[in-house]
Amino acid sequence: MSRGFSLVELSIVLVILGLLTGGILAGQSLIRAAELRAVTTERDRYITAARTFRDKYFTIPGDMANATSFWGKDNVACTGHTGTTMVPGTCNGDGDGILEYGAASVTNEMFQFWKQLALAGMIEGSYSGLAGSAAGQHSVFGTNAPRSRLNRGGWTTYNLLIVGHSAITDFDYGNELTMGAENNSSGYGPVLKPEEAWNIDTKTDDGKPQRGNTMAVGWDNCTTAANSADLSSDYALTTTSSECAMIFPKAFY
Repeated sequence: MSRGFSLVELSIVLVILGLLTGGILAGQSLIRAAELRAVTTERDRYITAARTFRDKYFTIPGDMANATSFWGKDNVACTGHTGTTMVPGTCNGDGDGILEYGAASVTNEMFQFWKQLALAGMIEGSYSGLAGSAAGQHSVFGTNAPRSRLNRGGWTTYNLLIVGHSAITDFDYGNELTMGAENNSSGYGPVLKPEEAWNIDTKTDDGKPQRGNTMAVGWDNCTTAANSADLSSDYALTTTSSECAMIFPKAFY
């Protein structure tokens, strides 16, 4: 004779399912918290590496005018440069203190930055030194710039000079360090919820998205700003979608 489950048995099953679901959600929350902590750790690591490089070689990686004297010339990417051809080799910068970018799929200083840090043994990995195929600022994480432990995140750097930008208009970012998602033109696509960005900003700076040494990219959705020049805005903490990337101005000099 067939027999169904009793109410007690069904209750036990529901309790077990609830515990499993709660455990999974708690585990996901812990993983995300660890990823967010990694952003600050990675930021500090790359800034320290670049400053150590500068102290040793008296220049910013990527902008180094005599880089091929130390690591040889990448003869494929830098055919016009001086130096002995070596593999992987590198390219010389122009030594003007500005991390510049050029065209798609060619060498430029913002990506030689990561290559030279790795060649000097100051960060892990190996990097191409070339822009991605979509644009001169196209970051391809794991290929020409480092991945972050944060899901979909990665790091890039260059110098915006004083230009309009999605964070603040007419602000001198200097040689900036940026953490965001890959897109077809850069490495600062949205990857963080505003509350997560606020968390990082509060730990490293003043908790304000439009000022200081930790700032948000994406003022229109990440912050409460009325426009890109609204310096008094806050993070849009009620927004639950990923709308923010992080920018750390004047990280290298």
